[in-house]
Amino acid sequence: MTMEVDILELSDRSAKFVLSKVSMSFANSIRRAMIADVPTLAIEYVNLYDNTSVLYDEQLALRLSLIPLVTDIETYVPQAECDVCGGEGCPACEVSLTLSAEGPGTVYSKDLISSDPKIQSADPNVPIVELRKGQKLVLEAIAHMGYGRDSVKWQAGVACGYKNVPVITIQNCDACGHCAAECPKGIIRLEGTGAKVADDDILKCSICRLCEQVCDISAINIAFDENAFVFTMESDGSYTAKDLALHAAEVVKGKAEEIISILDQF
Repeated sequence: MTMEVDILELSDRSAKFVLSKVSMSFANSIRRAMIADVPTLAIEYVNLYDNTSVLYDEQLALRLSLIPLVTDIETYVPQAECDVCGGEGCPACEVSLTLSAEGPGTVYSKDLISSDPKIQSADPNVPIVELRKGQKLVLEAIAHMGYGRDSVKWQAGVACGYKNVPVITIQNCDACGHCAAECPKGIIRLEGTGAKVADDDILKCSICRLCEQVCDISAINIAFDENAFVFTMESDGSYTAKDLALHAAEVVKGKAEEIISILDQF
């Protein structure tokens, strides 16, 4: 049985697709990899040289660490796995960003100047702090590669989830209209022969079974396909939605190959 992927929606930051001919455990492994196992860059250390803003140093460091950074996974490796420096920090696993601002005005994420032109804030207009006249902020931020399983600041995937593909069967309907009135998604419509759900609307079903419960003659049956899933996902901007999904699949593949390699030794 070969896995199938049907793309429903795809943009730079989000995607929706149907993943079929797979088990629930496989679908969940993809979801978990998007959230926890695809490494990203995030600010971990901040050297503050001048801070006369209203925010304490610790507050500034926290705000900076949660700014998503566009990540180049081909250039940088997680610091703990870096063979060049052994985890001490080097150009292979970290990047420096500097910021120098003076009020009045609001300091935004676009004001961070990266030592690597490819590494920029994913959202240029994230507010960091508002400076009054005479206030200054001068700092250097060091971003490291890390995993979402260690800290939310390295979590590239947000709002990643899935549900089984609904299977709706309607037989011998008397067109009473109770199901259509009860459906929270509004996908059931009445025709001369009874209630109908358009093929394009089936995936909108939340499998709440309210329509099934109000049908006095049991004409509606709501079930789901155990091997097909509607996947929705969003990226924080570290990667495009497409790249995040591909990297997650590579992570799952790599772990499977590692297990096979271990078992082959016995």
